[in-house]
Amino acid sequence: MTDPETTSAAHQPIDTSVPHSARIWNYWLGGKDNYPVDEEAGDAYTAVFPGIVTIARSSRAFLRRNITYLVSEAGVRQFLDVGTGLPTAENTHEVAQRLAPESRIVYVDNDPLVLAHARALLTSTSEGATAYVDADVLDPKRILAAAAETLDFSRPTALILSNILGHVADHAQARAIVTDLMAALPSGSYLSVNDGSRGIDPVFEQAQDAYNESGAVPYNLRTVEEITAYFDGLELLEPGVVSVPLWRPEAGSPAPDLIGEHGGLGRKP
Repeated sequence: MTDPETTSAAHQPIDTSVPHSARIWNYWLGGKDNYPVDEEAGDAYTAVFPGIVTIARSSRAFLRRNITYLVSEAGVRQFLDVGTGLPTAENTHEVAQRLAPESRIVYVDNDPLVLAHARALLTSTSEGATAYVDADVLDPKRILAAAAETLDFSRPTALILSNILGHVADHAQARAIVTDLMAALPSGSYLSVNDGSRGIDPVFEQAQDAYNESGAVPYNLRTVEEITAYFDGLELLEPGVVSVPLWRPEAGSPAPDLIGEHGGLGRKP
């Protein structure tokens, strides 16, 4: 655990007086990179909606299945993971490089605590590469310029936006960010998106609305139609945008439940 008074690589103070979504998410995933204020907020949330832990872990499992498909079936070897959050288990580089050691991954985040733990993300196989960019999802130009130092944007690349677009309050702006990032990637690239969704679980929606009013950084749930709109202009892979446990579940796994977290994978023609 980093001392609360220390600063990150970007010399920004880590504010431990206010709960932060990345640290709460880490807590729900069973990680240890969080503070009492995050645990209190996480426990208060789960008291209202215990299913949030299932959503957090189902989101990570969805990402793992996406990456497995991208490496093993689509032949992708480059990944741009924006809004990566705190490292826990089965991070993008771990899954990709386990299957293809030559894979190259760029992580993007702007949270001081995430930056302080960048060393955990910067491990890589000798054949591949893993880099970290300190940038905001609202600044696609900066993200692309920095990522180009590690990734070759003339080659197919997978853009991963996992539970990050909900932090962009305006849906039109969120769509524009996706458009700008995908425009820089060549034909044969992929977009992976998953976010909390409305219209499935009213208890989840009530808990999230209460969280957003608590003073923490808001996270906006989207309708399934809004999440699907991120894939406009792309070839959406089967089964489309679905509740994440329903996206290509692994053989032999229990029958998946419908939860308020939707995602999909699309290919750029």
